[in-house]
Order: sequence, then C-alpha cells, then structure tokens
Amino acid sequence: MRKAVFIHSSGLDEFCYPSNCPFNSSRAGKVQKVLTSTGLFSGGNRCQIAPKPATEDTLTKFHTPRYLHALQSAAKGKFDIESLHMGIGSPDCPVFSDMYDYAALACGATLTAANLILSGDFELAFNPSGGYHHAGPELAAGFCYINDVALACLILAEADKRVLYLDIDVHHGDGVQNLFYSRNDVMTISLHEDGRTLFPGTGFSEEIGIGDGKGYCVNVPLPVGTYDQAYMKAYNSVVLPLIKAYKPDVIVFELGADALAGDPLAHLQLTNNTYVDIIYSLLDFDIPILMTGGGGYNIDNTVRAWALAWSVLCGADAENQEANIGLGGVMMENIDWHGGLRDRQLSIDSQLHNTIMYTIGTTIEIIKTNIFPFHGV
Repeated sequence: MRKAVFIHSSGLDEFCYPSNCPFNSSRAGKVQKVLTSTGLFSGGNRCQIAPKPATEDTLTKFHTPRYLHALQSAAKGKFDIESLHMGIGSPDCPVFSDMYDYAALACGATLTAANLILSGDFELAFNPSGGYHHAGPELAAGFCYINDVALACLILAEADKRVLYLDIDVHHGDGVQNLFYSRNDVMTISLHEDGRTLFPGTGFSEEIGIGDGKGYCVNVPLPVGTYDQAYMKAYNSVVLPLIKAYKPDVIVFELGADALAGDPLAHLQLTNNTYVDIIYSLLDFDIPILMTGGGGYNIDNTVRAWALAWSVLCGADAENQEANIGLGGVMMENIDWHGGLRDRQLSIDSQLHNTIMYTIGTTIEIIKTNIFPFHGV
C-alpha cells in the first residue's frame, strides 16, 4: 500500500467567502468530517497533516509582487481601480477580510503536499482546499486569487520532475495552461465543458502550445450534457495514450467536482463513478499523485465525490464498500441518496447519447491529428 496524506487543518475551516458568493470554502472541512466519521484515515498507510501558509517568496515564483500587495491591501480595506483591473473585487473574486490569508493557506496546503512527495515520505496526497487554476500572475478570476496548482507544477519541475498536469474541473484550467504554454517539462491536459458555453471561454482543441511547448498543451472541450460513458471515451482515447507516451515522474491532478450532474454553474452530466475510474487508471501508472479539489457548487455532491476520491486514492475504497452503504443519508446528513458514497447511475436519452458521442469523436480525431504526432503515438 502506497503512503497517502490528506492535507487539511481547522485553520482552513475558519475562512469563508462572502455568503452571496457561490464558492463555499467549507467543503474541505465537510470532507474531513465524513472521512473521520467513516474511519477513512485509519490504517498505517494514510494520515492527516496540517499545512503551513505559502510564503510571499514562494508565491512570487508565479505571482508578481505588485499583485500580491494588491491582494493584501484589498483584504485590509484598501481597494482602488488598479486592483479592480487585476480582477480583485469582481463579482467572482469579491473582496473580503480573509481573502489573502485563506488563499495563502490553501496554496500552502498544495505546496505542503508537493514537498512531502518530493521528500519521498508520501506517494499520494490530497488537498481538497486546492485547485485554483484560473488565477494569473496579476489576475484574480473564477473564485481564484492564488494559483496553487501552477505553483506546485513549477516547484516539482524545478526539482527536475517531469510533470503531468491533469485538470478535470468543468472549467478550463487557463491559468495553468498559460504558464506552461511554451514549455515541455510540464504537459497540461484539461477536460472541460466547451468554452463556447462556459467560463472562461478558452481551452479549444486547437490550443496546443507554442515553441518548445507545442504539442504539450492538450484541451478536450466537451459538449453540454456529456455523461460518464462519453467522458471516459475521451479520457481513454486521449489522456491515457498521452500519459503513457509522456512518461511523467509525477501527476498533479485537479479534481473539480463541478462536472457532476446537478452542479448549478455548469452543464455536464457526470456521476462520481467516472472520478473513481479515472483515479484507478492514474494509480496504475505507479507514480506519485498530488490531487487537489477545485470547483463544485452542489455542496453535498462535491463532498461525497471528494470523500470517495480519497477512499480510492488511499486504497480504502475496496475494503469499505460494504460498510459505506447508506453513507449518502447517514454521514452526508441528507436524504437524497442512501446508496453510499458512489452516485446512482443516470439514464441518458438515446438521441442525446448519439449527438454527444459524435461530437466527442470529432474532437478526439482533431487531438490525435494535432497532438499525437509530437509524441509518436
């Protein structure tokens, strides 16, 4: 059994976005509560570790000092038009008193995970408070102030690791893509709802990198209504062959839960069973995995998905399947679904099935034409 670490602390539970903001930072604490209640931290191969905030010196590996100063000032009530031009104070990145401290601690949790992997103490790590993939060097966007996953990829690459960044959040991972667009030491792969129907309006299959990075940026835009079978067709046809060809030393995996059916901000129709299949496939590569949270705006569905994801990552899924029956109602404190941490299967209209399969099939062929030749696939 590979050693797995869950990164969280009560300090992260003390922060919250404004009540009118869709982003709910309590999700990670709720996941921790479910995992503790179900014994999913017990066992010699898994544990919890508290993070430390990312230092400003570390943050300036990606973000500019000017931007970090603007975040700190806004958190203290000093806000100006220059900050607004950086996205600070926009509807999706509101100003609140804890904004910088929370972002630095959430980022620190992801970097704690990266350093634990580099030290060799752990091979698998999960920070449910991470995944802020939209933030740019001088830009807050999409509820993201500090880009923890971009920084984790940078730190791992600086340690001479060949990094595969896989992003399955429903929104395109634009901030991470932009950083590595001309580099080949970090391959970025993002599966997301088509930018023509969802923020941030990027991530088209023609975006493949430039210079040394050409062929190392992979985008799989998905049509509205994409369901488990269609999603896994794209994943198996595109992602798995590229991971095998690229041969990464470590995988940074952004597990946004907003691709799940019922998410109020997006339009895909996945169940968390797809997340299980993906995690098992990544574990088969037998290399370190740093997994983070991300989006997810149906709170109950997100918490259940991430609790399930941890159980699979740390090897507890099989041993707890029978014990987990009923957790949907008992531990999740709701009556929507009593079948355990796994979602029920969804029925798909046959006409929608055919339309989505055709669209995804076309996208797969474009990617095979544009990307695969760079990797001898």
